[in-house]
This record gives sequence, C-alpha cells and structure tokens, in this order.
Amino acid sequence: MRRLGTGIGWRPEIADAVERMPGIDWVEVVAENVCPGHLPESLLRLRERGVTVIPHGVSLGLGGADRPEEARLTALAERAEALGSPLVTEHIAFVRAGGALTASPRLEAGHLLPVPRTRDALDVLCENVRIAQDALPVPLALENIAALFSWPGEELTEGQFLSELVERTGVRLLIDVANLHTNHVNRGEDPAGALAALPVEAIAYVHVAGGFERDGVWHDSHAHPVPRPVLDILTDLASRTEPPGVLLERDENFPEPDELERELAMIRDAVTAGRARAEGSTGTGAVAGSAGGGVAVLAPPTVRARERLAVAQTAVLSSLVAGTPVPEGFDRVRMGVQARALASKRADVVAKVAPELTVILGDGYRAAFLDYARVRPMTGGYRRDALDFAGHLLTAGRPEEPGSRRQLREWWLDRAGPAPRPGGGRVARAARKVLLRRA
Repeated sequence: MRRLGTGIGWRPEIADAVERMPGIDWVEVVAENVCPGHLPESLLRLRERGVTVIPHGVSLGLGGADRPEEARLTALAERAEALGSPLVTEHIAFVRAGGALTASPRLEAGHLLPVPRTRDALDVLCENVRIAQDALPVPLALENIAALFSWPGEELTEGQFLSELVERTGVRLLIDVANLHTNHVNRGEDPAGALAALPVEAIAYVHVAGGFERDGVWHDSHAHPVPRPVLDILTDLASRTEPPGVLLERDENFPEPDELERELAMIRDAVTAGRARAEGSTGTGAVAGSAGGGVAVLAPPTVRARERLAVAQTAVLSSLVAGTPVPEGFDRVRMGVQARALASKRADVVAKVAPELTVILGDGYRAAFLDYARVRPMTGGYRRDALDFAGHLLTAGRPEEPGSRRQLREWWLDRAGPAPRPGGGRVARAARKVLLRRA
C-alpha cells in the first residue's frame, strides 16, 4: 500500500494556507469541484512540489440500486489522470433513487445516505464496485459513511459488511474514524468492534473530522474541531495497523491556519500514541483482519435483488425529500432529523452555487428555500435546483417587492436559456459587488 503521510482536504477557501503549511504530504480534493482542463493554480503548484493529490468523489452512488453511470465514471477517471493520482475514492452510499427500476420519478438526495446491510444490498454494491474498478485507471477505495438513521432488518454488522466487500471485490478502504464515532452516538455501534472486524491491510488511508451533538444526535458537520473521542478511535486504529495516510477534513467554518496546524499535530500525536500502544503490547501489537485468499468470483445480483433494493431506497428517499410516509420499521424522529438536515444542506449548497439569490432575496432566502424544498424534491444537480427554485418563486409572484422580483426574473432568464442573454449579467455583476462588500 502506498505511503501517503499526513494530509488535509484542499478547499478553495484555505488554498493559500494549505500551500504554506509545513508537513503536508498530500491533499484530497472533491472530484466534482474541479475541472480536468482548468485545474486550480494552487493544486498545480502543490503537484509541482511533489504533493500527492487524490480526487474524492461524492456522486457515484455505488450503493444505489442502479449500475453506476458511465458518464460519472468517465469524469472521475479524467480527474484521476489529470491530477496524476495513485488512487481515487468514493463512498459506500446511495445518493439517488427512483427511475426505471421503480417506474417512478428520479429523486436526488444531495447527500450520502446509508445502504442497508443486507445480502441484496451487498450483492448489488459488489457488482457496482467491479463495474467502477473496470472503468477507472487507478485503484478505488471506498469510505464508510456517517448516518443519522438505521435500516430495520439488517443482516450484517458494519465490520462484516466491509470485510466481505473487500474479500469479494479487492476494493480498498477509506476508513473515516469520525464516521465511526457518529455511528456510535447515533446507532449504538461499537467503534472498537468495527475496527476489530476490518481487514486492516486493505486500508488506503483514514479521514478525521469534527462535528457536534444536539439533542442526542451527532452531526458530522466537517465544520467543527476534531473531538477527543474521534482522536481516541484513531489511536485505537493505529494500534492495530499503521495507516498509510491520515487526512483532516474541514468543509465549512474554516479557522485560522494555526488552528488547522494544531489539529494536524493532534492527529499525528494520536497516531504516534497508537503505535506506542502496539509496540508495548505482547506479540506483534497489531490486530489484522483477513481479506480472504484473493478476490472471489462474483455471481451478478439478480434483477429482483436490484428491484427490491430500488423499491426500499426509493421509499426511504421519498419520505426524506418528498414528504411521503416514513417506511415501516424506521425511527420517525431520526428520519425527521435526516429530512431537515437534507433540506438545510440543499439551502446551503444552492447559496454557494448561486450566491446572487441570497443577495436578491436577502434575509428571506433561507425561509423561502426551505418552504420550496418541502414541496419540490431535487431531481437534478444543485444548479438546476437553483433555477427551479427561482422559477418556483416567480410563478408564485414572489418576491413581493417589485424591484427584487424584476432582478430575480432577469437572473433566471439569463440562466434558463441555451445561452446567456446579451447584457443579462447585470444582476450577477451587481450581486458580486454586494458579496464582495460582505466579505
């Protein structure tokens, strides 16, 4: 396994700080946020210095009932090649549901949702992983995700699910210790038990991130300092095996560079403590899971397995984003928390991809978007969602203030057609001036 060392998630907001940080061996970039033909100058400079860059995908949905889309696989492969990456990473999650398998409208979650740990889901995931592996020019590693809710009737623990996935596909693992902590708080799952069941020799690298607890629910925010329980899980992992790489994730609420450097130092100390614990124990000091004797030959999942998974995932996602009843066996309170979290994230991301909307609508943006999200599930990407939101408001005769409504109409017309209108960027330019004054 390639040694990576200590890394940090590269984000445009902290690009300059990352370039100046000592001891950064590698960075990870959200794959969908970079264009292979127009890589950010900061990433190019890091690469020239010998810093490894790894694309981290969020939209494949390999845990979904459908086979992975060829266009998404091609896009991920292009980014790996453009960045000269030794591997690419994605998630064990589903992000969309509906469509042909259920003869229902396609729904987008806009977020990573947990797959049921059932034989059907594992069979489908394994075939989807093999399809992805065949399409990618470098090895693939998959991340365990954080979850706010559990599926009823699960047949495998997380450790068993991941271990069999590795044995059947040869895929590598990206272990997020913050997600293990999240699942401990939210689902009562034992992090040590999950680590003990893992084939640790398959670990490509490790994620570390912060979050917060509210009303007994842990939110994996990536916007708060790394808490001690997460560092303790990292130490436990490092006592079992030496992780090839450890990376700090931060996506929001970026602190000053010296605070990020202190968190990186704490992460290094946690790994060192784990290695010391291993060396001080009897025997080898490491507990390695078994990845089996090679990659097993896979029988493809039956059509019925994909259909059963599709029906189940569509019912869950529809309840979260379209207000349909919560399926039997699910915790209604936790599903409500998840539904609100999805709507809130939608509002946040739309505000990022279309910041002019927050200028035009002012303080009323968030309430208006959340009202819209309750009746309009996302069926495409976030830019499409921004357009649909603006169109929804205009159809309803909003905003009430004529000047704001005129600005919103101009903004929508400039983006809804096949090409921008001549002079149609006036609203965007005016909004950018307001945003600059806010900064």
